Amino acid sequence: MIKSVRAGTAVAVLAVGVLALGGCGVPAGLRDGGTAPPVAAQPSPQPLWPDWDGIARKRPGPAVSAPRPAPTPLSGIRVPGSGLAGIDPAEVLRADPRAKVLGKPQKAARPGQPGLRPPVLRDLTGDGQPELILSADLDSGRTAMAVYTARDGEVVPVLHIGGKLLGVETVGTDLVVRSAADDGAEQAVRYRWDGARLSSVSDIRTYQRDDEEDAPEPEDGP
Repeated sequence: MIKSVRAGTAVAVLAVGVLALGGCGVPAGLRDGGTAPPVAAQPSPQPLWPDWDGIARKRPGPAVSAPRPAPTPLSGIRVPGSGLAGIDPAEVLRADPRAKVLGKPQKAARPGQPGLRPPVLRDLTGDGQPELILSADLDSGRTAMAVYTARDGEVVPVLHIGGKLLGVETVGTDLVVRSAADDGAEQAVRYRWDGARLSSVSDIRTYQRDDEEDAPEPEDGP
């Protein structure tokens, strides 16, 4: 009787061993899923006027977006065959009624002086063709900026903003305007092409504590 039990136990152990060996052929754990897709590089900020950044006062106030009219072409001006790169910025400003606030700005001799900054061309619509970005520093200490695109041979204004601009840069096809808000925060407004104009998609304010608040209090002497 004892031999029969031992024999049955041996058969059971043998069967479990066979099942375990058979299970070795079943894939388990990590497997090779093939080549991983490439990681797309994120665009880095590209300043438009790096020499002008930080020229304004420490707390200049916010860059306020003006009311937006329908983006209709400017009258009396056509885009040459070379595109917006071949157009005279002064001619564009004369044809734009909303740019009359600039008066007749002369070219700025250097950063920090009133006048028209060098024009910048950047693709902000994603169509591969650059837009014309104009900015002028006024005697009042304010800065005005306008962006123009070409459509069917005509010049179309797609953004007007004004304020105490500290820095302007592009991130990909987005336009980012940085300034100091009236409450002491650093404000960053991001504009993106919506198919008709550049519209604000984010307005981020960052608050920083004063160094005096962060500094530890001096300890009393012995």
